[in-house]
Amino acid sequence: MTEHINNNLVNTNLRYRFNYLSKFLNFTPDDIAMLNAFAPILSPRIPVIADTVYQKLFSFDITKHYFLIRNQGFDKFSCDDENNLTLESAQMTFRKDMLSMYLKRVLTQSDWNDTFLQYLSQVGQMHTNQAGSSSINIDYIHINALLGFLEHLLIDVLWNADTIDEKTKRGILMAVNKFFWIQNDFFTMHYLMSIKDSSIPTKSPPASEKSKCCWI
Repeated sequence: MTEHINNNLVNTNLRYRFNYLSKFLNFTPDDIAMLNAFAPILSPRIPVIADTVYQKLFSFDITKHYFLIRNQGFDKFSCDDENNLTLESAQMTFRKDMLSMYLKRVLTQSDWNDTFLQYLSQVGQMHTNQAGSSSINIDYIHINALLGFLEHLLIDVLWNADTIDEKTKRGILMAVNKFFWIQNDFFTMHYLMSIKDSSIPTKSPPASEKSKCCWI
């Protein structure tokens, strides 16, 4: 029997959208349990993963230049010359910390309630002009590549783990893959909103109101 999905709610109600995605991807509480089981395995490697992500972003000028944008709270640390920007700069340490916190929260969250879904949504939103600043608007191609790279790093850790059986490893692999597709959709959702709103004039925020960016 064909289930009816309300197109309007899919695009306006985050919980409804998540429920639809979960049904389509067969993302269940068992997958959440698998992510939780992965937490103690990945946790010791998270600092290395964060460093590796930003080393990758620094390896291309097209992604590195986003870090030269003056973000709220980092005016005194920001620099205008990419040659003076290092992975140990205060703003880069902040971003690595944010990415680390994100991974820990995703893997330890046992109840995917509305507050958590809103958090995943906001992670996507803050990388677009939907967060209130058109100056921090990352082109989606870089977000898509970043999510793919991050997923591969997690899979590599999982693949080399020798403390779990093959059945559990397969379950974690499937859960990680499903999660990244859900997170990617939450990014895409805000990018599509940005495109729809691009024809509507928006008021630029005062110079002092600069957005913090979570990853890039």
